[in-house]
Amino acid sequence: MNAQTEVRLPTIVGGGHVAAIVPQTFEETWRIAKAVLKGGLAPKSLVGKLVGDDAVSAVAVAIMSGAELGLKPMVALRSFTVIEGKPALYGDGLINVVRQSGRVAYLRTGFGRDNIKVMQAAGVLPSDEDEKERPGSIQTALAAMTQDERTCGWCAAKRSDTGEEKTVLFTVADAKRAGLWQDSPTKPGYAWKGGNKVWDENAPNTSPWFRFPQRMAPWRAAGYCLRELFGDVLGGIHDEFEVREISDAEEMRDVTPSRPAVLRPPSPTALMAETIEHEAVEEQTATETSEESEPADEDTGTDYGDYFERLNTAMNGAADAASVEEVWTEFDPEAKFQDDKESRELADLIKRRRLTAVHPLNGM
Repeated sequence: MNAQTEVRLPTIVGGGHVAAIVPQTFEETWRIAKAVLKGGLAPKSLVGKLVGDDAVSAVAVAIMSGAELGLKPMVALRSFTVIEGKPALYGDGLINVVRQSGRVAYLRTGFGRDNIKVMQAAGVLPSDEDEKERPGSIQTALAAMTQDERTCGWCAAKRSDTGEEKTVLFTVADAKRAGLWQDSPTKPGYAWKGGNKVWDENAPNTSPWFRFPQRMAPWRAAGYCLRELFGDVLGGIHDEFEVREISDAEEMRDVTPSRPAVLRPPSPTALMAETIEHEAVEEQTATETSEESEPADEDTGTDYGDYFERLNTAMNGAADAASVEEVWTEFDPEAKFQDDKESRELADLIKRRRLTAVHPLNGM
């Protein structure tokens, strides 16, 4: 008799720890970016309408930018957005990066009205010593402020290595002055009605400043506070609010019409020379057209993965800043990606990381 052997599957053991996948080379970063994009995990705010290698480049930039700040790939994708080709951190992402730096003694945020201690720490109200010298000075200062000035989001933080501390307020008055505060439940905009997207003068207000003011105001305060106190940790990365403001400012252009040129009739000599030159150009063009026998070779496109891998390998072989510049000149990303912001940003990031490695002062 043939005995049947029962196949037993391995027992599943609970309590194991699954480590995050952290890429160590550019090739691994590119592969992870492709997997994220193919799996549909890339945030819409990050890739937008980009497709193909352009979308992969945007994801790779976010992963590499997060790696410089100590964020794992998937955390970086949730924390970063790209605005006009510039990587930016969401409000909670900014706070998360600073908390993970190991240089924070405390970091607190909040929202409220007439928070005396916080307003004193920010220098808005007289200190307790001033109150002892001039009793009633705190209440006098409060009475001179409007309700919007007394209602604020705040961020208070202190460094554990240097002992520096800072408290920043972002008041309702600040938000109104910046055009951010919204207290109307409706506003003109598009709304879905009967399965169709139509314009409605009284569409529901879905602005985060209307729905979540207690979250938005502290995030604004945290952006100002943490960029000043932990500039070395953030490495020049801005929060999304500031990047959007910078982007909007860059879109402003001088629309003053230029002075019309004074039209003068051409001289007979110039007109005759122009006619002769025009006839010569037409004759040469006709000759070249008749002699053409084969169409020009079409551009087959750029293999982004291969290009960036070769650039990264060449940069790793550069021993000093001069060698880095030689590699940069040889590959010439500025000309190659003149109209491709995401790819240019990725090339800049590879160069900056190598400069930091060969000369630590470049990363300070």
